[in-house]
Amino acid sequence: MSEETNNDQDFIAAPSPADTVVGTPPQKPKRARVEDAVDAEESPRESMERKRDYLEGFLQKKPENVPAGAPGGDLYEAVVAALKEIYDPEIPVNIYDLGLIYGVEVDDESDVTVTMTLTTPHCPVAETMPGEVELRAASVPGVRDAEVNLVWDPPWGPDKMTDEARLELGML
Repeated sequence: MSEETNNDQDFIAAPSPADTVVGTPPQKPKRARVEDAVDAEESPRESMERKRDYLEGFLQKKPENVPAGAPGGDLYEAVVAALKEIYDPEIPVNIYDLGLIYGVEVDDESDVTVTMTLTTPHCPVAETMPGEVELRAASVPGVRDAEVNLVWDPPWGPDKMTDEARLELGML
């Protein structure tokens, strides 16, 4: 029976009035201090700073088992890199970052379909730009055929540009 009493005593948070000696004031519990909660190995500044290697492995890890034609796949990324080499002659930003490329699709037979627009229908390169995009996409190793679909809806606007393009044009 004494073992049960001891086990019950382990779970009591505060002493019962029967445990106190008559005439002595009860003992106050120790106050919580910040120093007690902080690990002694790190200073407060070190514990608040973001660790440099926090996202290192996550950001550098490539997706596993991604098909070549899917976003993140080798062929898809090679086509996007080729499109980033084409610049609008009036604007010193590539057409991909400018937001003229609405979509890149690579099917199972390595055929590429690029959906794009131009800044305006009366753009000076309206006749040549789609042909250049088609040639550049078709020249990527592994691409069997390339096709460009020129669309006007939704219309292009500066909101479609990447932050890098806006920075290049002094819009940020």
